Amino acid sequence: MEYCQLTQAERYIIASMRRHKLTVAQIALRLGRHRSTIYREVKRNKTTYNGHYGADKAHSYATARRRRSRRKPQYSQQELARVEGLLRRRWSPKQISGWYRRFRLLEISAQTIYRHIRRDRKKTGDLWTYTRIISKFGRKRYRSVDSRGVLPGKRHISERPALVERRRQIGHWEVDTVMGADLRHCVLTMVERATGLAIIKKLSARTKEEATTALLRAIAGHHKQMKTLTFDNGTEFHGYKELEEHFKVKCYFATPYHSWERGSNENTNGLIRQYLPKGMCMRHITQKDCDRIAYELNSRPRERYGFRTPAELYARA
Repeated sequence: MEYCQLTQAERYIIASMRRHKLTVAQIALRLGRHRSTIYREVKRNKTTYNGHYGADKAHSYATARRRRSRRKPQYSQQELARVEGLLRRRWSPKQISGWYRRFRLLEISAQTIYRHIRRDRKKTGDLWTYTRIISKFGRKRYRSVDSRGVLPGKRHISERPALVERRRQIGHWEVDTVMGADLRHCVLTMVERATGLAIIKKLSARTKEEATTALLRAIAGHHKQMKTLTFDNGTEFHGYKELEEHFKVKCYFATPYHSWERGSNENTNGLIRQYLPKGMCMRHITQKDCDRIAYELNSRPRERYGFRTPAELYARA
């Protein structure tokens, strides 16, 4: 039989019976409770200053104690080890919680995982190093005239079809580069707006020739799912016309310093920085490393997709 808390009415009966000098066993029999329940109730909730048991005081004590209890679900070492394994794959606590909930494997909240990370850090653990931390720097000072990335004939993002903004059609990609410490070796990043699928290509230099070659290879593998490309204003993307000549894609360019116009790309670059942090030289990063990072990102469940993965959504297209 499942145990249930004593009610306030039962506490009034207990107080009345005690005034009539009934024993704990007699009270338990009348209420249909175990005598240990009545014994604990009287002992824990009696008035502190005179030792008497009063129903109102007893009920207030019990209610306050339940409010303070904060019972925490207990997780086995095996369950926590699986959570830690996903953290080390750089899944966020919210992604882990949502993914488990989606498949009904484990009920664990993101807040619980964050608490576990903080406890682990106090014990000199390293779980916190796998979480995403982004420092915010001061805002750029805008000039009245911006000459960055000037190239005649470029299509501005305002000319891009309105349906791209709605993220309901697969095939619209955002493109950028993530620099290494030597300001030469870097990676080219592409992200599909509707599914979040990422493609990463290694560049040995941030040049138009390197970027165009990498883009041609990337598009060749996904040309059926590429309709538009939206670039940052870096000069490495000035070979866009060659892409349009080889494939049925249209290229657009965001406004300089308006990073929010390529929000998907900026967010993906932030995720990539978990693997390739700022200050790291990318000289020894290989294409194999880039493919591994892309695979891990595409295998992460995303909250905005109902904790489905980008690879899962892209495969359904």
